[in-house]
Parts: sequence; C-alpha cells; structure tokens
Amino acid sequence: MSAWLEMSAGQDLPLALVYLELALALTLLATVLHFRRTRKARAELAAVRLYFASFFGLGVLAPGLIVALTSAEPLALLASWGWTFGRSGPGLMIVAAGLPLAVLASAAGSRDPEMIRMYPFAKNACSSMRTFLVYQASYVLLYYLPWEFIFRGVLFLPLVPAIGLLPALAVQTLVSTLFHIGHPDSEVFAAAGAGLLFGAIAWLTGSFFYTFVLHAAAGVATDTFLYRRRRTERS
Repeated sequence: MSAWLEMSAGQDLPLALVYLELALALTLLATVLHFRRTRKARAELAAVRLYFASFFGLGVLAPGLIVALTSAEPLALLASWGWTFGRSGPGLMIVAAGLPLAVLASAAGSRDPEMIRMYPFAKNACSSMRTFLVYQASYVLLYYLPWEFIFRGVLFLPLVPAIGLLPALAVQTLVSTLFHIGHPDSEVFAAAGAGLLFGAIAWLTGSFFYTFVLHAAAGVATDTFLYRRRRTERS
C-alpha cells in the first residue's frame, strides 16, 4: 500500500490529487453543505437544489478539472475510472434484470415510516407535477451521477489493481455506507449490501454507468411512490 501511495504521488498524480479533493468534498457535503444544515437559512427546496449542485460540482466538475490539468491522457484516465460503457453486453443484461427488482424494492421501502419522513429530500418538490419532474431530473444528473462516479468509479476501480478486489470492495462499501449515516436504518443496511453488489457490477463491466441507472431508478421510484401517496392524501 505504501508503495502504491508513493507511485500515486509521482506517476499517478491526478489520482492522488482527486483523492485529496474528494476527501475534502465528502467532508463538506456531509457537514456544512448538507441540506439539513443549509435549509436552516433557506427554503427546503432551494437547500436541496444547492446540495445537488454542490455534489455535482465537487464530485464531477472538480475531479474532471484536476484530471484535465494534470493528466497527459485525461479521457483515457477517466475511462479507466468508469467513464465508459465498458462491457456493455453484461451491463445491459444486468440493468434489464435489475430494474424491476429496484422498483419492487422501492415500493416496499416507500411503506417504511422513516423513509416517508426522509424522502423526497425536499417535500415541497411534490407541490406540482412540473416541480417534481424538474426535481427528479436534477436528482438523477446532479446527485446520482456523481455518487456513482465517486463510489463505484474513482474510489473503487483504480483500487482493484492496487490492493485487490475484495479490499477495494470493502473500502468503497465502507465509505458509501458511512455517508448514509442519518438516513433511515433500513437504508443504511441496504447501502452496505448495495455497496458490495454495485461494486461487483462495476468491476464486471468496467463502468459505473450500469449501477448509476439502477441506483437512480431505485431513488426516483421511491420518490414517485411517495409523491403519489402525498398527492392522494391531499385530494
């Protein structure tokens, strides 16, 4: 491990710098930039939108800028971190099989009182269909995309050849599960299982895009079930 860190500081400087940036980014996103903190000073929907924008900026744009400035082959490097369709045959088969399961799991989870209190992050996103759809689009692109890039991409795929598959799975699963602290207990436990499963999918396909689709589908489905519940209760 120490030899790999020495290599990261020299031959693989972009990865080392991105890891440093993500350590700061995840700390900020879990504390001062989290919507639980920022909604004290602004409306809930605005606070969550700021959170999504911060997640994308710190989780995608900043690492991309670091790579562009420090790598001789930025596109190839990003592809090795999962920005590729990879092995699309297995990936598409996994998505086809996993989407119905993701929706069924979301339907079951949406009955949990703690999940009802938690989601959507911004409850007034349910005020109208248009607001809800715009919210979901930002949820997918600004939150789930950077999430999968961070945890199943850069914090996992480069680690596999460096420390081995199982240790790399353990690292990204631990970090992604810890980031769920404060969410419903059932979701924290589900995050641990999903971390292992999604990591395995990313390793098999060489891409985080397939886990992105499955993860986003589960989140959007959960919000949609709860949106329907809230609209029914109001009518």
